Amino acid sequence: MAKPDAKAAERALIAYAMTFPGAWTDHPWDHTVVKVGKKIFVFFGGDAAAPDVLSVTVKLPVSSEMALTLPYVEKAGHGLWKSGWVHAQQRTGDELDLETFRGWIDQSYAAVAPKTLLKQRAASA
Repeated sequence: MAKPDAKAAERALIAYAMTFPGAWTDHPWDHTVVKVGKKIFVFFGGDAAAPDVLSVTVKLPVSSEMALTLPYVEKAGHGLWKSGWVHAQQRTGDELDLETFRGWIDQSYAAVAPKTLLKQRAASA
C-alpha cells in the first residue's frame, strides 16, 4: 500500500469515479460529489476537508458492516447510515488502500445507478 498525499489520492479517486457511465461532478457545500443522474454515489471532502485529509462517503449495502470494522470508517451522518452509507477519513501519511476505495466506489455506483447504465458498465469492463 502506498502512502500518497491525501488530496492526490482524492483526485485519483474522483478520476476513477468519472469513468463510470453517466458520472458527473457537482460541488455542494464545498464538497466534491460524483453523481449518476441526480443521485450521488460518492462524496469527497473537497474544499470542505483539510488539505491533508482524504474524506470519502459511499453507499455500501453489501459490505458496510465489514467496512465499519476499519479504524478510519464510521457510519455516515445525517441518517445516511440507515441505508448503508459509510464515511472514511484518512490523512496524508496513512496507509491509503486505494484499491479498497475503488471497490467501494464500484459498489456505491451499483447501488444507485439505473440498470441500463449498470449493463453498459458491465459491457465495457
